[in-house]
Amino acid sequence: MSTESSCPNCGFRFNCICHAQPTLHSRGHFILLTHDKEFGKATNTGQLMARSLSGCQQIRWSRTEPPQALLDLLADDTLQPWLLFPADDQHPAVPFQAATNKKPLFILLDATWQEARKMVRKSPWLARLPRLSLQPEQLSGYALRRNQQPGHLCTCETGIALLTLLDESHQAAALQHYFDAFLHIFHAEQSGHKR
Repeated sequence: MSTESSCPNCGFRFNCICHAQPTLHSRGHFILLTHDKEFGKATNTGQLMARSLSGCQQIRWSRTEPPQALLDLLADDTLQPWLLFPADDQHPAVPFQAATNKKPLFILLDATWQEARKMVRKSPWLARLPRLSLQPEQLSGYALRRNQQPGHLCTCETGIALLTLLDESHQAAALQHYFDAFLHIFHAEQSGHKR
């Protein structure tokens, strides 16, 4: 790959990671409800899921117009929707239990934690969804942004945890490998040299 142009797939210029990109399938469907500020951000890890997981769809969040594509999915009675977001007094966490004859639909807020809180507060249609809170077994390995809260996972780590929750350990391991490759070369890529 030429050092003069970025890879059209992974977007990296000096350290293409396409060799590590898996092709993954899951019995779950994943929606990345993405804040405007995340598009084009080099530190965004939702893009790793969107590129590698066939059942992953990215939908732009809008404060004023709920995304019709997502509202249609929420109305589909063959899907079992879950909002991945910490519980609170008004919205307690619901333990995950797969419904018979329904495909799990996981909605991940692809944003900073500050933005994600605003997205939930300004999207009353999200309040009707059962909240699934993950209890990570290990600390996040993501440290590419300031103000990371202890115990919080980035978008891709949440996807890995969900695949594990679905007993899809091979897919989870492959996505973890891809995420690790991304983290491993990120700083070299941003510095403009090959690793």
